[in-house]
Amino acid sequence: MFKAQIGMFLAAALASTAASAFELTSPDIAPGGKISDEQVFSGFGCSGKNVSPELKWSGAPADAKSLALMVYDPDAPTGSGFWHWVIFDIPVNTTELPKGAGDLKAGKAPAGAVQSRTDFGVPGYGGPCPPKGDAPHHYHFMLFAVDAAKLGPDAETTAAVVGFNLHFHTLAKTELVATYGR
Repeated sequence: MFKAQIGMFLAAALASTAASAFELTSPDIAPGGKISDEQVFSGFGCSGKNVSPELKWSGAPADAKSLALMVYDPDAPTGSGFWHWVIFDIPVNTTELPKGAGDLKAGKAPAGAVQSRTDFGVPGYGGPCPPKGDAPHHYHFMLFAVDAAKLGPDAETTAAVVGFNLHFHTLAKTELVATYGR
């Protein structure tokens, strides 16, 4: 009995270590920090530069075949939150998205990656722009290790449908959360 408990403990510890090895970082956004005006949306009363941050990661599971990134604000006053960036089919050997990769015209996203519709109604990065007077909103930069090289959706697909597909194909997930208010 005791050996079985130790075995279960070691298996859980190893699984926890493997899951925690998948890490997302950014030189532009500190965990729990305030998002800078460079990343803030330009429109809806906000006057940021709308530049997607540089993001870096490591520790994706060895059996991952692609990656996906979604940026979500659960505090948006919509009843369902707000999706700010959706990019998937990122080649598994990619370890970063350069600053500005969310601008479709800049061509900085990895070859083969698909950026689909956000709640702004178009593909690409749309930065934070919470209503004036709201408490600071939380922005979740979520990176998914996926068990398929191609997730299936295209650039016209909504974030909800991409999230539905990710639900069935995610091997591991890591996230970076930062805030912004005005």
